[in-house]
Amino acid sequence: MNKLYLSIVIPSYNEENNIRTGSLSGMVDYLKEQDYSWEILVVDDGSTDKTAELALKFAETHKNIRVLKEPHRGKGGTVIAGMLKAIGEIVIFDDMDQATPIDQLEKILPKFREKYDVVIGSRAGREGAPLIRKTMALGLSILRNIVLQLPYKDTQCGFKAFTKPASEKIFKKLQIFNNNQAQAGASVSAGFDLEILYVARKLKLKITEVPVVWHHKEGTKVNPIKDSWEGLRDLLKIRINAIKGIYR
Repeated sequence: MNKLYLSIVIPSYNEENNIRTGSLSGMVDYLKEQDYSWEILVVDDGSTDKTAELALKFAETHKNIRVLKEPHRGKGGTVIAGMLKAIGEIVIFDDMDQATPIDQLEKILPKFREKYDVVIGSRAGREGAPLIRKTMALGLSILRNIVLQLPYKDTQCGFKAFTKPASEKIFKKLQIFNNNQAQAGASVSAGFDLEILYVARKLKLKITEVPVVWHHKEGTKVNPIKDSWEGLRDLLKIRINAIKGIYR
């Protein structure tokens, strides 16, 4: 049996509209043209709309699509579930709204031939993003550099790829987000991406950052006040865990 090359994990909470308007079919159309084997894992995060129903119906006629139905845990827990069940040699998570289009894989995948373990997308300038989101990003970048010494321009882009061995090492070590963590409503904390990168550095994995196209999408689940507070809280939790030696 030939090994599967690429797994794409799509965390999905109330993504009915994006599926109906062609985001999933667009990804498939692009991937069909590539010369590598692939799968898409749509991980439903306990959606309250028809996300799971539509994804399952789509999967009936597309053998490369798997749908995982999970209880609602927020983006972090949903991504973890998908990453640990993915079977590709390379595993990436991306957003259903395609704020970073799937064709940006062309910039990400070649880096693995250079023996990188982790390749993260970087959104230069965040064109079209509201001022408040840009301000949040600036504040977070200052804090993360001070508290966690993460030397990256953009830790929060939802387009991150890993070798399968690196993915398993990282996602099994995460402490703040786990599969028993309940959430109310949409939950997108900056702490999830920060902990991924902090753990990857502690594991001495080879990491690089690649500029990618990104478009602001209306209807985003980002809540500036709630998400800023949760990001700060989780950043401090990561630092406390590090002091305790939990990530060793």
